[in-house]
Amino acid sequence: MIVAEGQLRDDAAEHFHELQIRICSALAEIDGTGTFSTDEWTRPGGGGGISRVLENGGVFEKAGVNFSRVFGTLPERIAQKLEVRPAGFFATGISLVLHPISPMIPIVHANLRYFETDEGDAWFGGGTDLTPCYHFQEDTVHFHSTLKAACDGADPMFYSRFKKWCDEYFFIRHRGETRGVGGIFFDYLRGEPEKHFGFVRSVGDAFLQAYLPIVQRRVGLKWGEKEKLWQLIRRGRYVEFNLVYDRGTAFGLETDGRVESILMSLPPVAHWKYNAIPEAGSREEELLQILREPREWISG
Repeated sequence: MIVAEGQLRDDAAEHFHELQIRICSALAEIDGTGTFSTDEWTRPGGGGGISRVLENGGVFEKAGVNFSRVFGTLPERIAQKLEVRPAGFFATGISLVLHPISPMIPIVHANLRYFETDEGDAWFGGGTDLTPCYHFQEDTVHFHSTLKAACDGADPMFYSRFKKWCDEYFFIRHRGETRGVGGIFFDYLRGEPEKHFGFVRSVGDAFLQAYLPIVQRRVGLKWGEKEKLWQLIRRGRYVEFNLVYDRGTAFGLETDGRVESILMSLPPVAHWKYNAIPEAGSREEELLQILREPREWISG
């Protein structure tokens, strides 16, 4: 698909909206009992979006999938963070976070976006990462292998570059641990719009292939109060990252974005247990060791 310069914003917005519909349909099907509510909203500064949320389903305690298409003027403080001049901007994207009921099914996040300014600057960004509470090597390898295939179709250097970027970005500095077992993260993909838009579409298409087989493998595993408490503690770490470090959260709040949609990523319930140190040799301790030393999950 050859993208004409004037069409790019509309093509990107149309694709992200279609992807939201497709992902929500697949998630509702695998959940079995839950349904997505649909909330269309407008942004005071320009544009708006659609937030779709499933709560208290059969598999997902909370699943949120946002689409947005917004525009306005960049505040100077945001322009400085983006290293661009204050100007009019346009942004569109899809963002999702899924919080399963079972501690054996990992949390997952994905975000794809297109951003441009009135001064002619434009780029793509996004990524997806996996946050297990109990680690299964098979799941992590599958997730990364699927993303590598999506990356390799665009550029053989993308996976190693964006995997490293993901490990560095989703790092909770005050805890000394990554948020999860990573995935890919990329930003400021400027120039070559046809190549980069194609890559972003491939990542979006790969999301369900990367995540749903993991859900299917783990949904029937047994768990109890101990495992649920550990999940709530790990959710607390998720909240810490999103509120302290996440650039997307900060951008949304500082550009008068819709608070309910921005904070959709937070779990319905989390826990902060004082000095929560897992038992030596436990699966909980195994997870922490993995998060404190990011590693390569696939070769090649």
